[in-house]
Amino acid sequence: MSFTATDHQYMQRALRLAENGLNTATPNPRVGCVLVSVNGQVLGEGFHRLAGEGHAEVNALAAVTDTSELAGSTAYVTLEPCCHQGKTGPCTQALIAAGIGRLVFAMEDPNRQVSGAGLQQLKEAGIEIAGPLMEEQARELNPGFIKRMQAGRPFIRAKLAMSLDGRTAMADGNSKWITGPSARQDVQRLRARSCAIVTGVDSVLLDDPMLTVRLPECERQPLRIIVDSQLRAPAQAEIFQQPGRTVVATCNAEAAASSELECWLLPEKNGRVDIRALCGKLADEGCNEILLETGATLAGAFVSANLVDELIVYMAAKLMGSSARPLLNLPVSTMGASLELTLKDVRAVGPDWRFTAVPDPES
Repeated sequence: MSFTATDHQYMQRALRLAENGLNTATPNPRVGCVLVSVNGQVLGEGFHRLAGEGHAEVNALAAVTDTSELAGSTAYVTLEPCCHQGKTGPCTQALIAAGIGRLVFAMEDPNRQVSGAGLQQLKEAGIEIAGPLMEEQARELNPGFIKRMQAGRPFIRAKLAMSLDGRTAMADGNSKWITGPSARQDVQRLRARSCAIVTGVDSVLLDDPMLTVRLPECERQPLRIIVDSQLRAPAQAEIFQQPGRTVVATCNAEAAASSELECWLLPEKNGRVDIRALCGKLADEGCNEILLETGATLAGAFVSANLVDELIVYMAAKLMGSSARPLLNLPVSTMGASLELTLKDVRAVGPDWRFTAVPDPES
């Protein structure tokens, strides 16, 4: 299927619109839409901002001032329009009623309730369908939604900070601060796009973190999860005093029953919380992207279980010495057992460096 330069131009615009929902659209996908008349004029634009509010297509239609110009128009949408009744009505019916003549989509919806059915409904109404167009860029917008729909678990991004010699904390557990203000501000943006932040009880006991988003433009606080097998987290810890919701994931039924804290009682595995069960619970809660901000033990457990989809490692130009704690606790004893990664991006963040890597699917 061939596309014109104009098609690419308007789809690129739709993708940029979708980015406006980066921090807010959860648990729904980030979607953008541009409506273009037969004369090549933009009639309306929209994006999905919040769950329960209008989808991108509906918002774009609402922005049209002269609805008579919609006849035969082209809709550029970053995700296949929904065809089922949820908190809002089906976008396919809204587009059909508007009289559009062509729809260009970036990717099919991975939601089994929709996948292919929305496009089919539009075809049956006589609308020309073209796509996928710029699918890779569209998928990069919604890694968590895609993962949750296809694998039944969230997309997990592990954030780690280390010294030049690969250390994350001193022997006594002190880790404030390895990296500088620019790197810490960059982490704020990672938190803002995440549905939940997961940490371990040892990190709470050692660092007493807040794990909040402190960006003036971001009102939503991600769900905070403490993995705490024996419920050792003190109720007076800073993390429980912050706006938003903090939940303790534990496998200690007796402690959970008597705790004043909100707890998720999960299965136990080898004396600890079953982290696969935790991932399933997070998916059930509608979490698309998870940010793992924790110490070497829990982070290593997620990596060992092949549950980490992306690693973001900030490296500071300092040496912390051989007695300091390692980046990850991993049961690797031979070169043949090492985990291969693909380095996707390296960039300077203030005086520090940020590495983005993904696991090799064959490793």
